[in-house]
Amino acid sequence: MANKVAILLPSTDALLRQLGDRLSMARKRRRLPAKQLAQRAGMSPMTLRSLERGGSGVTMGAYLAVMQALGVETDLNLLAKADPLGRELQDANLPAPKKFSPMSSQVAKPETMPTPSKSRLQKLKTAQGNQSAKKLPVEDIFTSSESLAKLIKAPAPASKKAR
Repeated sequence: MANKVAILLPSTDALLRQLGDRLSMARKRRRLPAKQLAQRAGMSPMTLRSLERGGSGVTMGAYLAVMQALGVETDLNLLAKADPLGRELQDANLPAPKKFSPMSSQVAKPETMPTPSKSRLQKLKTAQGNQSAKKLPVEDIFTSSESLAKLIKAPAPASKKAR
């Protein structure tokens, strides 16, 4: 089975090679042979050789094991610590995305939902049955809670005298 190698941008690949060079220099400063460092890090000498060349197929765990064996693992705290782009995005105070609820757009709230009165429903049925009748406006079909309140407060109409 072939090893998978991550495809990196040239600038990122150069950074990885620089990290490998720095780890190789740290090993040489400590006068550690590659075989001994590989044993301490729990890997084969071939993996250490690939790591010191900045291979992108080497796992991050292997890089960290070598850093730990060399005593430079605390340098890992410096990685992505500043994060200027992330801080700019955070400071921009972008509004949080609105949560979409499919049911909220389909169901009317009870206080805003119009309720048709019986007489208006009768008008609607008559208008639908009569092909020549023009369409009634929505106000004639449905009664809102505000118009019902006005009807309750309005004085009763005077009755006509019978002849």
